Amino acid sequence: MSRIGRMPVVVPEGVEIKIEGSHVWMKGPKGQLERDFRSEMAIKFQAGVITVERPSDEPQMRAFHGLTRALLNNMVLGVSEGFEKTLQIEGVGYRPEKEGENLVLHLGFSHPVNISAPSGITFDVDTRARLVKVKGIDKELVGRIAADIRKIRPPEPYKGKGIRYLGEYVRRKAGKAGKVT
Repeated sequence: MSRIGRMPVVVPEGVEIKIEGSHVWMKGPKGQLERDFRSEMAIKFQAGVITVERPSDEPQMRAFHGLTRALLNNMVLGVSEGFEKTLQIEGVGYRPEKEGENLVLHLGFSHPVNISAPSGITFDVDTRARLVKVKGIDKELVGRIAADIRKIRPPEPYKGKGIRYLGEYVRRKAGKAGKVT
């Protein structure tokens, strides 16, 4: 059996779950999520624990077994605790701002970059430390929005300017060695 797929998902207090065939709906203190899974996987909820069973030991079914369990675990964590990605902005004159629910980034372009928050995503901005926190209950959406923001101005290797994840290491290059006479 898959090591991840066979582990049960413990559901905390305050999270409601409805399973109808391969469709799973969850509601918790942070919000609600729903998702369709593959019909081959048997998802069962008993006594506050979700278990996933696969029909056979084929390699693809084993892969879907672990994937289904991981997605269910992310849904439970999302509706109960939520997810967060932190981005750090480095560079002279680079700064984030928040206008209402939208994010405005000044990144050395001739214009500010406006990013509207999709439903389920909120932005927290620390202008002094130049940090942007992307928060939400859907782990996939939080990661995608953070990656899209980073893609606007990825960190460059010479001066390190750009948008990076908090704690991300950017390998630096020496640059021009100068003229040899």
